[in-house]
Amino acid sequence: MKYKRILLKLSGEALMGEKNYGIDPNRLQQYTQEIKKVKEMGVEIAIVIGGGNIFRGVQAEKSGIDRVQGDYMGMLATLINAMALQSALEQGGMYTRLMSGIKIESVCEPFIRRRAIRHLEKGRIVIFGAGIGNPYFTTDSTASLRAIEVEAEVVLKGTRVDGVYTADPEKDPTATKYDTISFHDVYEKNLNVMDMTAFTLCQENNLPIIVFDMNKDGNLVELVKGKKIGTLITS
Repeated sequence: MKYKRILLKLSGEALMGEKNYGIDPNRLQQYTQEIKKVKEMGVEIAIVIGGGNIFRGVQAEKSGIDRVQGDYMGMLATLINAMALQSALEQGGMYTRLMSGIKIESVCEPFIRRRAIRHLEKGRIVIFGAGIGNPYFTTDSTASLRAIEVEAEVVLKGTRVDGVYTADPEKDPTATKYDTISFHDVYEKNLNVMDMTAFTLCQENNLPIIVFDMNKDGNLVELVKGKKIGTLITS
């Protein structure tokens, strides 16, 4: 087994599955099964999930909502997804803790670094909701920051694409995939992997990122075992 402690970043949009909005129960169940297989291998798992299937702060301005207000609305959307994932994981027999970047004690704990690490050491899956609790930061930034704080060995960015390409493979049929690429080359080629804040955090802290297709059964397990899946981004 290659990784002992991972941070899994899931997009909110991925939870939509075949739907146009909200949470697809089938996709949620698939993710639960994939995560359970990795958990049973003894891996310590932290998770950050986006909220784009419900609300995106960056889109709020187009409808006349103040950007800061919109970002807080987006944080609440991530909590809805995090609570749904927590419920699914616990129904699957796993122990979890939900920690929030904003205080909402009725449903989750506030984020405290040492407590988060202790939960991981005790074998609980820790889900980080509500971003870092501040506007103007994405859930990608949350994933990078929390991974560094809890000393994860890698950020696994689960998407619907099987890695990083020279161009958007859904728009350009000639796009080719990178198996490995450096942080520097991602900058130079202006590839869309994460927002710049998130990306720079990983680069400065030598935290590798693997972009992979989370929707393909078995990918997460094989990645944790060390198989080359997706695109590895390192220094």
